[in-house]
Amino acid sequence: MLALEWATEGEDIGLFDFLVDALTLVLLITTSVIASLAAIEVKEERADRLALVSDLERAKKEGAEWRRRAENQLDQYRQAIVEQFDEWEATDAERDVGQLILRGLSHKEIARLRNTSEATVRQQAQSLYRKANMPNKGAFSAYFLDDVLYAPPTTDGEQPLRVS
Repeated sequence: MLALEWATEGEDIGLFDFLVDALTLVLLITTSVIASLAAIEVKEERADRLALVSDLERAKKEGAEWRRRAENQLDQYRQAIVEQFDEWEATDAERDVGQLILRGLSHKEIARLRNTSEATVRQQAQSLYRKANMPNKGAFSAYFLDDVLYAPPTTDGEQPLRVS
């Protein structure tokens, strides 16, 4: 393009003018290429963002469905715990203490929550353990949580992954 201009203008163009024009042309082409690449990158990032938003929406819907199914199962599990306390003929205080133990609270924390002494909570817990024929807090918690945390063997005989 510069050569064409140089040939058609008929006037002498100095080397300096030629180099300035060449540099201007190179900068123009470089800027155009960079702008095109940036536009392509923006378009790709927008497509990626739209895909992520779509994936997020799908995950939210799947999560809501999982929570709905899990909530039904948790309601059944909670009811089973209540029924087990009924079977053990646990008092209301023993039930409260037992449920708080299952939530992972210490006797001291339970005493603070129930506005009673730690010794009282310990006695109520021991009474519940005796009714349940369990030696301690660990056995009591495992009675309710072991099958939740560690699935029984599958029907095809394979052992599920157990956390140790």
